Amino acid sequence: MNNFFLEDIINKKLSSNQHNDIVPNGLQIEGTKTVNKIITGVTACQALLDKALFYNADTIIVHHGYFWKNESRYIHNMQRKRLKTILSNNINLYSWHLPLDIHPELGNNAQIAKKLDICTRGNILPYVFWGTIKNPMNGFEFAKKIEKKFKKCPIHLHENAPLYINRIAWCSGRGQSFIKQACKFGIDAFLTGEISEETTHIARELGVHFFSLGHHATEKDGIKSLGKWLNKKYNLCVDFIDIHNPA
Repeated sequence: MNNFFLEDIINKKLSSNQHNDIVPNGLQIEGTKTVNKIITGVTACQALLDKALFYNADTIIVHHGYFWKNESRYIHNMQRKRLKTILSNNINLYSWHLPLDIHPELGNNAQIAKKLDICTRGNILPYVFWGTIKNPMNGFEFAKKIEKKFKKCPIHLHENAPLYINRIAWCSGRGQSFIKQACKFGIDAFLTGEISEETTHIARELGVHFFSLGHHATEKDGIKSLGKWLNKKYNLCVDFIDIHNPA
């Protein structure tokens, strides 16, 4: 498949042109014209690039790519090594950030709902979803379910929270700053990737369950789902590589 055609079909699938992102979405670094072997991952770190070379991949698709608005414009040290690896091996690097967070079918948040049997009801904010648990359960039971489905024990804050969870809001990645808006909407629990110092006090004082599972853990399934879609619809060779990250 042509590398720019691949960009086009994914842009259309994820409706990328509808999002004002802080990072460019699509083909960030052009490589070989013909895409044969694709490696996907959460972040375009050096370890993922090295895995792509090991598997003779000509294309890498990630959720966290390069050229963020708040990044330095100097190409030194770590960034130089990463770019040298990509350019010297003629690799295509693609990245989709917000479009892959909120896509109703393939997105990170859609996959969280699917894994945890949450019926999605709508949005509180563009990147914050809310829904109801199909079988309401207490907070400790839900924490065990999260651990089972994601194979990782979440941080669970529950002081002053209701016994049972029915209405829940969630946001993959760095979504802890949205907890106040979610609580104002009316929820029993809030789930996200990261936790900040003040989050504990907010959850305690507003009386909700708060679950933090890690940025990486909440954003693996979107890129995996995109790879499965490419394989099923276009018969492309796609392998997901999970570079361990506890954060």
